[in-house]
Amino acid sequence: MAFTDDIFSFSAFDPAKLTQGWREFAEQGTTSSRDAYGRMKNAAEEATQTMQSTIHSAQAGTMEFGLKAMDALRTNTEMSLSHMEQLISAKSFSEVVELQTAFVRKQAEFTVEQARTMQEAARKMADDVAKPGKEAAEKVMGAFKGA
Repeated sequence: MAFTDDIFSFSAFDPAKLTQGWREFAEQGTTSSRDAYGRMKNAAEEATQTMQSTIHSAQAGTMEFGLKAMDALRTNTEMSLSHMEQLISAKSFSEVVELQTAFVRKQAEFTVEQARTMQEAARKMADDVAKPGKEAAEKVMGAFKGA
């Protein structure tokens, strides 16, 4: 240990090094903040795109589902009106019973087919609506696995 006469001397303290240290610390903080902001901005843009795609899919699916429902309603109405015309022109009670039995059987078959069609449309719509979110989730999970 070196002995000096000046007891108030701070020979180990260099103000220029302290200033440089603070400057580097501030620059690192600024760089980290910019990087975090960039990642957050990208994540927000991707989330917005996912929401827009989901809403578009839901809108298209709802339109298709509604058109199928209107088509089924139109077909049921036409079948019922045709059946009423046949019943009005029936010559005997046995013909009325025969027409009614055939109509009920045909209506039951058609209702099953309509239910299948509507179920398929609903499944397709659910898949289409879920697809953008599923893809976004897979992308995020892939990013976690890669990190």
